[in-house]
Amino acid sequence: MRTRILTALVLIPGTIAALFFLPPPEWAAITLAIVALASSEWAHLAGYHKPSGLLLVAGTVLIGACMLLTRWSGFDADGGWPEPLVASICGAATLFWVVIAPAWLYFGWRVESKIVLTLVGWLALIATWVAVVQLQARSPALLLALMAIVWVADSAAYFAGRRFGKRKLAPAISPGKTWEGVYGALIAVAVYALALLPFAEAAGYSAAIVPASVIAWVALALALVGLSIVGDLFESQLKRNRGVKDSGKLLPGHGGVLDRLDALLAALPPAALIAHYLIR
Repeated sequence: MRTRILTALVLIPGTIAALFFLPPPEWAAITLAIVALASSEWAHLAGYHKPSGLLLVAGTVLIGACMLLTRWSGFDADGGWPEPLVASICGAATLFWVVIAPAWLYFGWRVESKIVLTLVGWLALIATWVAVVQLQARSPALLLALMAIVWVADSAAYFAGRRFGKRKLAPAISPGKTWEGVYGALIAVAVYALALLPFAEAAGYSAAIVPASVIAWVALALALVGLSIVGDLFESQLKRNRGVKDSGKLLPGHGGVLDRLDALLAALPPAALIAHYLIR
């Protein structure tokens, strides 16, 4: 636990500083590097050995570089990418996390095809990267508030599960997760969303929610919690299929980069769509 806390004390301030002080192009480059690290771990979970796994990493970097540097992508140093491109990529990822991933988990599909897992990995990682870059270009504070939904949920689920956990959420996938942890996460995020609402209204962010109500505001936050749980369980399924506890060892006390990003992979692309279409 001590190592876990110390690592978090280094990561969180560094992330917040980069989020608020880096211009969008530099933020995009740094986050692409993080996504590249995550893709190397995804390659391992997909069953690649190191030489061939580098192709997945190279593909991730190439896709990202093309989206940043080529004219066709329409990337703007101040505003990010054009709306249709963001909507297409984040929309495809949202469809995966809302429809396909839950079915994947429910039916216990054991997908061994490296091609399928590679395509899923590229979709999940690139869409999350696009969401992070686009949201930061619009408002670093908005991105931080959205990511904090996942962090609050994760922390509340951990402590509620330890204190009250009895009924297993998905024992075949992640024996440590409980329904009580889920309830704790939902309650904590509901409180967080209500506490955030006055600040959001002051910034003008809640005016375009349809319907513009407290219930809608909290419901959107809770929907992101549900998706974050799907992302967490999905990565746990990949790790269980590969017979490993963590996706990597880069972050002491936390495991790998994917172990920190799993919930965000499922929550941030939909959050980017919500932020664009429902929050003005």
